[in-house]
Amino acid sequence: MQALPSPPPKPVAEVWRPELVRLPLLTPWRRGFRRFIRGLMRALSFVCLRVDVRGLENFPRQGPAIIVINHLGDADAAVLVGLLPAELEALGKIELYDFPILGKLMEMYGIIWLHRGRADRRAMRAALDGLAEGRVLVIAPEGRYSLIHGLEGGGNGAAFLARMADVPLVPVAMTSTENAHVYGNLRRLRRAPVSLTVGVPFRLADPDASTSFATEGPLKDVRITRGDTRRIMESLAALLPSEYRGVYSDRPEI
Repeated sequence: MQALPSPPPKPVAEVWRPELVRLPLLTPWRRGFRRFIRGLMRALSFVCLRVDVRGLENFPRQGPAIIVINHLGDADAAVLVGLLPAELEALGKIELYDFPILGKLMEMYGIIWLHRGRADRRAMRAALDGLAEGRVLVIAPEGRYSLIHGLEGGGNGAAFLARMADVPLVPVAMTSTENAHVYGNLRRLRRAPVSLTVGVPFRLADPDASTSFATEGPLKDVRITRGDTRRIMESLAALLPSEYRGVYSDRPEI
């Protein structure tokens, strides 16, 4: 088997703006705007893409839950927001806040801004507060668009939140949403074929003190099994064809 290229180090936020980090309030105005955005994303998914959707019967009828995804390109957001049957809360990199138009739209929708690669306890607290209210949170454990085409190594944030909030994880895997594929088809006036697959929800197994470590910080200690993040990433790998499994390509076929 050909060795996979080593991706560059994970990004670290160069700005620090904790005053922007908060759980968005679900005001009537924001709920209305979210319905508009969901409709817009659904329309864009239909006009620009040919989405093969599988496993929607696995999607939870209500929260709280953590949706874990692989991250390939810009189209991921349109597919998730437009086609998943829930109002989603998402973590977004703080750098996008100052992007013209996009940053304003994301703030209007209500994003939990995140300082990637830094100890952003305010973001973790906001996410936990959202889960405590029964919201459905979306996390990309890879922390960025994959730079190796398949799955990169996942961070521990999803495992930490799942342990802290004691909520189920729902793997949602996408293929062919890479920017080159989607925009290349659009330039030829063709709808790009992509896929979205919802896996079976699961909870992390009870931690074993011999194979776990305690986190530190003001939130409270929580034991994260050393295999928790791998379990999460393997749940995504199981939904993906072999060429998209990346560093988790040793995950057995199912």
